[in-house]
Order: sequence, then C-alpha cells, then structure tokens
Amino acid sequence: MREKVQEALNKVRPTLQKDGGDVVLIDVTNDGVVKVQLTGACRGCPMSQVTLKEGIEKFLKSEVPEITAVEAV
Repeated sequence: MREKVQEALNKVRPTLQKDGGDVVLIDVTNDGVVKVQLTGACRGCPMSQVTLKEGIEKFLKSEVPEITAVEAV
C-alpha cells in the first residue's frame, strides 16, 4: 500500500510545488492512516489543514480506497 500512496502523492506534488510547498510520506500504518510532513510554504501556511484534509486526503482516498485518514506529523 505504501507504494500506491507514494504514487498518488507524486500526482499531488506538482500542485503543492507551484505554491512553494511539498509533501513527504513518513509512514502508512496497518490500519490505513497515512502520515505525511508538509514542507516549504505548506509547513507554516494557515491553510495547511485545509490543504491536508480537503486536498491531499480526499485525493489519496480516491486513488487508494484503503486509506482511512491522512495526518500531518
């Protein structure tokens, strides 16, 4: 599952990079929780939680249905 998540993140990454940010995959737990680290402009952005939940999480769940949640670490 980790490989599928990484492939999906690679599809999201260019959009984040356009705004000076990025996302790094830290872990995928056995129960489907994806742990990521937002970097660059995304790290300190006040909208980072919206980006995480409404952008990254929704997209990952559509690409990898086994995902239950996405968390920033």
